[in-house]
Amino acid sequence: MARSPAEEFLAGMPSERRPMAQAVHETITAAAPHFEPWLWQGKMWGGTDQTILAYGAYDYVNRSGDEVRWYLIGLANQKAYVSLYVNAVRDGRYLGQVYADRLGQVKVGSASVSFRKLEDLDLDVVAEMVKDAAANPPGNLV
Repeated sequence: MARSPAEEFLAGMPSERRPMAQAVHETITAAAPHFEPWLWQGKMWGGTDQTILAYGAYDYVNRSGDEVRWYLIGLANQKAYVSLYVNAVRDGRYLGQVYADRLGQVKVGSASVSFRKLEDLDLDVVAEMVKDAAANPPGNLV
């Protein structure tokens, strides 16, 4: 039997990170149960190949003029940490930046929240941020 995208992604995580990724996945799916997880694969901004467990999808035209399918929320395994991407904006700021002071001991980039241990991340605040993103997507979700 074929595995779901979430099962495939989680199975590919290093064993020490799998429980952390599972907990974040469960938080996202509880906060936005209408988002069917899917796998996004491609090159990220820094040119690295990534496989991201994505939630919510929307189409937009990038700087090159190409129409692409993007994700509202994404979960990725990086070399030294796990990243949660939230591609939603409020008042000109990415939601990760809006919630940064409440998320815990994390590193916040433009659309990313990176963490090394589950106890460094406040999952209640993640749930709140996911609900906020779901209510205010940057485009029409498909």
